[in-house]
Amino acid sequence: MKLFIDSADINEIRELQALGVVDGVTTNPTLVARAGGPFMQTIKAICDLVKGPVSAEVVSTDWEGMVREARKLASLSEYVVVKIPLIAEGLKAVKVLSQEGIRTNVTLCFSPVQALLAAKAGATYVSPFVGRLDDVGHEGMEVVRQIRAILDNYGFDTQIITSSVRSPMHVLEAALCGSDVATVPPPVFRKLVHHPLTDIGLQRFLEDWKKVPDPGF
Repeated sequence: MKLFIDSADINEIRELQALGVVDGVTTNPTLVARAGGPFMQTIKAICDLVKGPVSAEVVSTDWEGMVREARKLASLSEYVVVKIPLIAEGLKAVKVLSQEGIRTNVTLCFSPVQALLAAKAGATYVSPFVGRLDDVGHEGMEVVRQIRAILDNYGFDTQIITSSVRSPMHVLEAALCGSDVATVPPPVFRKLVHHPLTDIGLQRFLEDWKKVPDPGF
């Protein structure tokens, strides 16, 4: 399973990319606003740094506007994937963009049938929001499992990005149910590395190492 960072903060992305396990980045208007830089410049800088899929979102709500914005975003870098909201106008835009060879990430997906429609329209990725589903009393990961079954049943190439990840458990469940990608906020990404038993074990090894008479280092 690929791991994307859900952030528009260049410093955070650079820090986590140094781990050697980052495959891409997802952003949204909220994250870009929080980062504080000019939108196009921020997206271009992330693409230059990561050199992997970088999702950047349109803000128009009509399909013509979405297509116009998507073309401009796609011109920034070969790594740009255009995020399109899962609404009727969004599906129209995805169809046009897929025919033009522009990769899309259909976002704000909350049901398996929405994902089916995105796949039929030609989406490169579809992003079910598991955390937000959990918040309203639904089992978000069950939606991912159902989407996986539907896409596999009919041979769609659309990849699943498990989104709105809130904990390492979401990442684990995404991997177990066959999600192609999990996009993870930096605080959760850092938690993936750590386990208390790892820290305890390392400390014990280091204490024992001090007893070695001639370590040779």
